[in-house]
Amino acid sequence: MNDIQLYNIIPMDSPRAVLDEVIVILDLISPDFDTAPVTSAFNMTVSLYQGRYPGYRSCNTEYHDLHHTIETFLATARLIHGAVLDGKIFTDRRITLGLITAFLHDAGYIQEESDKDGTGAKYTANHVQRSIDFLECHGSELGLSHDETTEGRAIILCTDLAVDISTIVFKSAEVELLGKILGSADLLAQMADRTYLEKLLFLYHEFKEAGIRNYLDEVDLLRKTLAFYDFVSQRLKTTLDETDLFMGPHFTSRWGIHEDLYHVAIAKQRDFLKKILEIKDSDPRDHLKRSVVNKIRREY
Repeated sequence: MNDIQLYNIIPMDSPRAVLDEVIVILDLISPDFDTAPVTSAFNMTVSLYQGRYPGYRSCNTEYHDLHHTIETFLATARLIHGAVLDGKIFTDRRITLGLITAFLHDAGYIQEESDKDGTGAKYTANHVQRSIDFLECHGSELGLSHDETTEGRAIILCTDLAVDISTIVFKSAEVELLGKILGSADLLAQMADRTYLEKLLFLYHEFKEAGIRNYLDEVDLLRKTLAFYDFVSQRLKTTLDETDLFMGPHFTSRWGIHEDLYHVAIAKQRDFLKKILEIKDSDPRDHLKRSVVNKIRREY
């Protein structure tokens, strides 16, 4: 199984295939799990990102897109499964809440129908609060109670790198663990994506539209991403209480794979990035997937 890669297990370009896999995982966790609310949240999310949800435009951010959201949803389910295998206890309703927040954690990038100015990237700095607002406004459509929506707010806050998680008020240790799981899933999903390095070029332009001036250009962001790997590693280990390690039990139980394919993929991406940045007199973008680079050049 050593040649198995993360993106070869299931077709990640098919949101429906990801949903089917999560339903399998939920059945492993609890054979009587009511998956209907999860399917409803899936349908809402796909409609929202594709511009079919009333009152909203389709997603127009190419880093924080439907693909990332679906990847985060799957990573969250996998971590919850691993946590259960490790002895952690969740009610089925709390698991459902955790998966709904995974779907909606970046909903704040979606523009309202009346908002024709620019793209959703302009909301980068406050997208987490906007995501929470969306949950509070539409959570009842998914059968969430007021208390569950309040818990969902705390969970989504754990994805905000600017928020001190120790200051978040969690209603229970169970909710806190779900928050840290989502925080880990969000990071693992984007950084293990097979096109992560290419999508960073889109991220630069999202930051630029949002008025975030931490990077001189696309290449500067690529160079500074090496330090971001170190930041994420430390955040996973300390702030998020190593909840990423729950991936190990999941892959062993579900697939008979005795390694965490997310960290394997992330390490490969990091090594490749370091390699192309060390090539003298070379533009690192020339070593990335040509189709994505060309799309960037056409758009920007």
